[in-house]
Amino acid sequence: MIKRILTNIMSVALLMSSSVVLACTEPASVCNQSANGSFALIKQSKPATIIVDANADPALQRVAKSFAADLKLVSGHKTKIKNKITNRNKTVVVIGVLGESPLIDKLINSRKLNVNGLADQWEGYQLTVVNNPWPKVKQALVIVGSDRRGAVFGTYELSAQMGVSPWYWFADAPVKQKKNVYVTAGTQSDKPKVRYRGIFINDEDPALSGWAKKQFGGLNAGMYEHVFELILRLKGNYIWPAMWGKAFHLDDPKNTILADEMGIVVGASHHEPMHRAHAEWHSFPNDPTTGGAWNYETNKDNLSKFWRGGIERMMAKGDDKGYESLITLGMRGDGDEPMSEGTAIKLLEDIVAGQRSIIENVTKKPAAKTPQVWALYKEVQDYYDQGMTVPDDVTLLFADDNWGQIRRLPTKDLDRKGGFGVYYHFDYVGVPRNYKWLNTVQVEKVWQQMNLAYERGAKDIWVVNVGDIKPIEYPIDFFMEMAWDPEKMTPAALTKFPEKWATEVFSKKLASDIGDLMTRYSQLAAYRKPELINQDTYSIGSHTNKVLHGGEFGEIMAKWRALSADLATVKSEITKAQYPAFYQLIEWPIAAVANLHELYYAAAWNRRLSNSYDARANYFHDIVEQTFAYDRELTNKYHQLKDGKWDGMVNQVHMNYHSWNTPTYQTIPSIVRVNGGANNIDVVFAKDNSQQGKQTIIEASGFTRNNAGKNVAWKRINNLGMSKAAMIAYPQGQPSSTIKDNVSLEYDFTTQSKGDISVVVQLSPTLNTVDNGKFYLAVSVDGNTEQLLAIDLTATGGAPNTPAKQNWFKAAADNRVTLNTSFSQLDAGKHTLKVIRLDDNVILEKLMINEQ
Repeated sequence: MIKRILTNIMSVALLMSSSVVLACTEPASVCNQSANGSFALIKQSKPATIIVDANADPALQRVAKSFAADLKLVSGHKTKIKNKITNRNKTVVVIGVLGESPLIDKLINSRKLNVNGLADQWEGYQLTVVNNPWPKVKQALVIVGSDRRGAVFGTYELSAQMGVSPWYWFADAPVKQKKNVYVTAGTQSDKPKVRYRGIFINDEDPALSGWAKKQFGGLNAGMYEHVFELILRLKGNYIWPAMWGKAFHLDDPKNTILADEMGIVVGASHHEPMHRAHAEWHSFPNDPTTGGAWNYETNKDNLSKFWRGGIERMMAKGDDKGYESLITLGMRGDGDEPMSEGTAIKLLEDIVAGQRSIIENVTKKPAAKTPQVWALYKEVQDYYDQGMTVPDDVTLLFADDNWGQIRRLPTKDLDRKGGFGVYYHFDYVGVPRNYKWLNTVQVEKVWQQMNLAYERGAKDIWVVNVGDIKPIEYPIDFFMEMAWDPEKMTPAALTKFPEKWATEVFSKKLASDIGDLMTRYSQLAAYRKPELINQDTYSIGSHTNKVLHGGEFGEIMAKWRALSADLATVKSEITKAQYPAFYQLIEWPIAAVANLHELYYAAAWNRRLSNSYDARANYFHDIVEQTFAYDRELTNKYHQLKDGKWDGMVNQVHMNYHSWNTPTYQTIPSIVRVNGGANNIDVVFAKDNSQQGKQTIIEASGFTRNNAGKNVAWKRINNLGMSKAAMIAYPQGQPSSTIKDNVSLEYDFTTQSKGDISVVVQLSPTLNTVDNGKFYLAVSVDGNTEQLLAIDLTATGGAPNTPAKQNWFKAAADNRVTLNTSFSQLDAGKHTLKVIRLDDNVILEKLMINEQ
């Protein structure tokens, strides 16, 4: 780490020079130096004037003000926003929508601006430097959108390129001032490949909710303005607002208006159909259109009136379009629970038919003209698999298992009008354990699952549960960037993402090292989520009168301590301006989770030693108390950043869980002090070198030979899983292979003596996205008969004690799956283990060969 930092410092000028050269070769892209035909966005600290039509959509009026604020952050000086061209404007930035801006349409008609291919796109944009666009105007930078959000995304693309991170407010990412900023000559254009891309704010008590009350007085338009801006800067367009005990449209009526003005499409969670928050149902007990049983069979009339009110509110804007929304259909039981399974399929079909009838009646147009989504969450997917009929124009939203493994993907009706999407989780309240404290997400796993989803046809909606937003900035950034263009996020781009992100948020100088910290942290935090850890999670080794052996827990602690040491080295290079963002995004999560491991490690040794009245237990007793106190110090420091800007944001309970949803407050682990011993007695750790048997451990990426098939081959994905790399069949989404296809990896190994061997295949957890049953790979040794290994995990449905359900429970908690087999009577010497691809969506991490 230190060597890399020194290398970075020595070569920073070269790196900066290289990045400028690369940026300056792309058309219509931001460059810090002038080139032939380039546009001066900022010259000698003076930013260009912004032009937006007086009657432009409110989303454009707002983004023009936002862009002006960005120019001030970068230049240090204000700019002007005008509604028309004047002779004094030598250079201008024009923001408009194709067919809605007279200024832009005039440029097109005069053939000074070519926008071929832009019309009728969904959220497409084009950036073009136009010379002599109008009399006495030397140059214009024209940002034209195919629609209003296209223009917004094109504008924010410029902001990002000139150094204003999407996280400038929500994570205090610093903005470096520049005296000159140019945009190279030519044209740049882009458009999204996933139609709706957004977040679900969930599980927000007490963190986000408490913070919002302190800062804004509640989850109101003041707070949501920052949320909506963040989504748009990340090139998203969609939100499921905060749900539990919240009513987005009633808590602050300005919320609805603001979302529409800014260009955000408002939806609702899988539990909140027809533009209605569930909290509204219980808000008015004396209103005959609400309350009563949340049961369509017994309370159909009231529910129908309730839902109709939601659609009427959506249309209350006063035009024939209403507020831009994506209507959630269907129904779950009260409290987000399943309905009665015996009647649910026919009942759900009747419910949706009734809901669509309401939509038609209120909007005065066919239901298919109003965008709708049906979330196949938990048991609803099981009903779909059993034959539940879904109207063709409704988008089917498949879900993961709440732990990052997608349960099901399209297998039929791939050309359905409404298409398909995915509801994913970065945060969850439920079994086997709540996880909502901080970021425990590996972006490499997100990539693998969402790449698979895209290849299988889920291209219409990507929405992710982000809990409180704040502690999960890094994977949110990744998810939204990938959602914009999944095809651009190749395995190579995935590997580069951490450094790219660190460059955008901090600087090029330390980007490699910060990216490395985030990658290692994400891998360690995902090994087992913090809420699932206690003093009994990992084994500790033996102890003697002289030394202690750390065991498995000690090996894990060594990784956290190495990461913490490297964190300290990087921190020493962080500037004062960068530090608030560095603490939030890098230092706090690493320090907090490392400290939690230290606490439980010490608690484990305290119990072990105190059981034998060993005075060394007191040393660990003190460490537990110190780390428990330090946990609070880290939280308090976070809450004090930026004069208390984030007070209350990271106070989720994360310690000493005993079931999936307890405790409700922080408690220290049970520890004891041993009488009669000195507290400062020496504690010496030594590596446990005891014989562990004849075992060969092979990283999956350390193959000897890789045998490709006709359309698919095993591919290395760096940092996926718990190793340096994992292997997946790529491209993903391909049909199953046969043993004869020989899509395989071969691993040469040596046995020391003749006899039997056992083979353990370690995988990252995944699910069968085709039919929800078992799925397979095969292994063989020395070309002998292949043995099928089944991955048998069921996330929902079925009896709770079935092997598949128990397997899933363990796999989710452990974040790994192990498959076992054996081979008999191998001679001593060299052998070859072959792993053969059969079904898709298998992530191979490690192989362990044990001689019996």
